Amino acid sequence: MTTFKQIRGTDILVLSSDPTTPEEGQIWYNSSSGTLKGYKSVNTWSSGGNLNTARYALAGAGTQTAALGFGGYGTVLSGATELYNGIAWTNGNSMNTARLNLAGSGIQTAGLAFGGRTPTITGAVEKYNGSTWTSVTSMNTARRDLAGAGIQTSTLAFGGDTGTAITAATESYNGTSWTATGNLNTARQLLAGVGTQTAALAFGGYNGTVNLSATESWNGSTWTTLPASMNTARRQFGSAGTQTAALAFGGNPNTTATELWNGTSWASNPTGLATARLQLAGAGTQTAGLGFGGYAPPTISNATEVWTGVGTKTITVS
Repeated sequence: MTTFKQIRGTDILVLSSDPTTPEEGQIWYNSSSGTLKGYKSVNTWSSGGNLNTARYALAGAGTQTAALGFGGYGTVLSGATELYNGIAWTNGNSMNTARLNLAGSGIQTAGLAFGGRTPTITGAVEKYNGSTWTSVTSMNTARRDLAGAGIQTSTLAFGGDTGTAITAATESYNGTSWTATGNLNTARQLLAGVGTQTAALAFGGYNGTVNLSATESWNGSTWTTLPASMNTARRQFGSAGTQTAALAFGGNPNTTATELWNGTSWASNPTGLATARLQLAGAGTQTAGLGFGGYAPPTISNATEVWTGVGTKTITVS
């Protein structure tokens, strides 16, 4: 008779509480509740309210029910700002510098926009107070196609294209000034980033020749290349989450593919975005994410999709 150990190569564990990062297909006995439990990804995308201005290569910040979308390109280079309340987008005041291929961090009422193309490559930085944008100290390295992580007063910027080279440069922002710090191990542009200034994750991107799947972890001073790569190498994709619970979706090649990171490995979700697209923005967490805008050839998209992660299923033992 086949056993669970023969199938999965592991015993069924007896635990007093559910594991924080279970693997797909893992089964355990919760001795506190007296139930046998298993983990299966039952995460789904659903339609949200459309952006007012269709655009791609924009940036996002905030949460699923309080998101911020800014910059990008529609029919013209855009500085448009929109705020999402979980149902619909509302137009806010535009950025001082219209740009695309920028990065963002923070929350809806305290966002940060940095880098991008105006169409010249820029290191310009603006902060948002929930109503208006204010220009602040520029980055040390002007670049486009970069990624960011953190909050308005504690942000990390990394990777990108300076116009002469794809860079590994990383900079840290303290709310007043930028400081150059440890470089990425792999120089790349069009990558994604999540997390905080002291605990960030960089993944995917483009090295000038091929799409990348490599994942790097940041501890506040140094990047470490992790042994587990993404299942789908990609660039120009959306992301959400933290260093130990990240979400990646869409991207180039034009795909709907969605993956989840549990701090150790990437798992492909059985279902992806409803609309395959690249150069879209993301916001939120691994269990409550948001993807919006982008380019779904030949259409510039205003679509918003809402990600809901459910997680653990309980199996009742008779």
